[in-house]
Amino acid sequence: MKTILFVCTENSARSQMAEGLFNFYNKNPEYIAVSAGTAPSKTTKPFAIEVMKEKEIDISRQTPKILTWDMAQNAHKIYTMGCINSCPLTPPEKTVDWKLEDPTGKPIKKFREVRYEIEKRIKKLVSEL
Repeated sequence: MKTILFVCTENSARSQMAEGLFNFYNKNPEYIAVSAGTAPSKTTKPFAIEVMKEKEIDISRQTPKILTWDMAQNAHKIYTMGCINSCPLTPPEKTVDWKLEDPTGKPIKKFREVRYEIEKRIKKLVSEL
């Protein structure tokens, strides 16, 4: 199985949403998504969980994880959410930075906007597998 790795700093919002959306839309059994962070928080952001529930995707049981060297080396492809400069473990030849705004500390509307942008990119990514 090939792993698609989504990375953001805290692994509490953007990358968690990306993991949930990829695993929801992907129908190719050769691929699975996981997410991680360079400085993971203790929990997934409540607004991230809430906006994903609006899409009927439950990420409430996903927990932030630390990005490890093994995760990065074993990933088929890596997508950083806008934190590529703080992701020294991600090999450049298989890493794409999506340059997404961090919604942390902002109203739920911003989480919806970021979710929408991630969803568009995930649908395109899944269609290209």
